[in-house]
Amino acid sequence: MDQDSHCAAERELLEAVSRITTSSTTSPSDEEENEPKAEISCQVRKENPEKDDTQDSSAALSPNSSMTTKELQEYWRNEKRQCKQIKLLFEIPSTRIVEHHLSKYVMYKIIILQTGSFDSNKSVIERRYSDFEKLHRNLLEEFSEELEDVTFPKKTLTGNFTEEIINERKLAFKDYLRLLYSMKYIRRSKKFIDFLTRPELQEGYGCLRGGQYTKALEILLEVIGLQERLMRGNPVAIVPTLCAIVVCHKDLENPASAFEYGEKALSRLCVRTSHRYYMPLLETMIALAYELGKDFLSLQEKLEEWKTKKDPIRVFTLKELAVREYVQ
Repeated sequence: MDQDSHCAAERELLEAVSRITTSSTTSPSDEEENEPKAEISCQVRKENPEKDDTQDSSAALSPNSSMTTKELQEYWRNEKRQCKQIKLLFEIPSTRIVEHHLSKYVMYKIIILQTGSFDSNKSVIERRYSDFEKLHRNLLEEFSEELEDVTFPKKTLTGNFTEEIINERKLAFKDYLRLLYSMKYIRRSKKFIDFLTRPELQEGYGCLRGGQYTKALEILLEVIGLQERLMRGNPVAIVPTLCAIVVCHKDLENPASAFEYGEKALSRLCVRTSHRYYMPLLETMIALAYELGKDFLSLQEKLEEWKTKKDPIRVFTLKELAVREYVQ
């Protein structure tokens, strides 16, 4: 290939990359915001918890880049591997009737799927009518305008346990969750996220406090995947759950797994060293690294650096912090 052809090919590839990265960061209009749509989630070198779900990938590549054509082709292949459509789908395939003392109610099985995951990343939860009703009431306090055209299935005096009513509500609740998730500010709201995760978190932390670490770990590992998908724009929010998993693995004498999840938590706190979990997590990671024969000096340096900047008051241990979460 002669020099002119080489330069022309390089320019074309740069323009293609620029067009794609620009289109992936274009903000939707207000009218488009309430329509269900897929989001684009791209990995970048540095995480910024203050930014939107989507990151400006075009910043990684300047139009004046000195990359060769081969390097640009490799860059684009990596971008295609790292950037994929992410959207959550809600299905309610079945129900069960629960009779408890004098009460009787229907539990709706909700399966939350990630598109393109081939069911490997699904989460399964159960909620009853009163849970949906409470969610709707809470959301109306903050998002009354967004929900003014949303119909919520009304409670009936009779027939709540008939197959016809149950099937109608299955479809209604499925559409309801889909609509809520399609609205950016609602799907990011604490009230919506709590509806999908809080009961399981409360159960998991309850098991942790009771010393049932195997059961707690099973529950927390289920819920962390859903939290990660729901809170991509706020990675620090899942640090407590990651640390609770560290505590469970540590007390079950699985130091390697504890260290693995500790690294995930620590990476989310790299720009939030004032977070209440930062120092206890560092102390735990130092102990785990020493036990596993890993480099703990760099962690020790971070801890000493933190102590020089902060008032060296006694803080809770990682386990003490964990058992205080979700205490009612």
